[in-house]
Amino acid sequence: MLELQNISFDVNGDSGKKEILHDINLTIEDASFVVITGPNGGGKSTLAKLIAGIEKPTSGKIIFDGEDITELNATERAQAGIGFAFQQPVRFKGLTVHDLLSLAAGRDLNTDEACVYLSEVGLCARDYVTRELNASLSGGELKRIEIAMLIARGTMLSVFDEPEAGIDLWSFQNLIRVFTAMRDATNGAVVIISHQERILEIANKIVVIAGGHVTGIGSKEEILPGLLGQSDACAFYRGVVSL
Repeated sequence: MLELQNISFDVNGDSGKKEILHDINLTIEDASFVVITGPNGGGKSTLAKLIAGIEKPTSGKIIFDGEDITELNATERAQAGIGFAFQQPVRFKGLTVHDLLSLAAGRDLNTDEACVYLSEVGLCARDYVTRELNASLSGGELKRIEIAMLIARGTMLSVFDEPEAGIDLWSFQNLIRVFTAMRDATNGAVVIISHQERILEIANKIVVIAGGHVTGIGSKEEILPGLLGQSDACAFYRGVVSL
């Protein structure tokens, strides 16, 4: 489905060019559940943005369903079937939750249809469907609404940047169920950026990125024991929230 070929990404700073990602090679198959993890600042979120078209690689190619999409922007990639959920969801003043879900679905949803999507992410639907996407919504509520939006879109490839943030009051098992249902409904793939152990445990493939490099890739049986057994170098795995 998705293939990253020798992807590198540089930025220009005050001290000159800085390499964020170097020579990333990764294949994401249909019907897969891939979790990308690693230390903070290693390049995980940048990689997600490169897949979504928010950023463009300095070098390398991105192939989606056999087509080179390297030069396509975020809108064009969304039209091609790639969905993206931000680590910090965007607020849209003047736009209601119903409006957002209708835009995602590509048609004007009736209230009952919109409520179905909201119920899928654990929200009391009729309390939210007419709400405006502004500061009155918490980060956790916006996170769930954004997940509902991707469910409504039915994308072949859905990319989530730390979706577990802010869902303390919602059953973590429901979050996992939603991701599994999304994958099964489209026979597509779900890619998640996460440090959460329970998400790592349900992955078909775990990709570890540190210092801009892929430092590990394989099944959860191959990768997870090493991650959880590492010492201070990977202390970010300690104290993982058990929801």
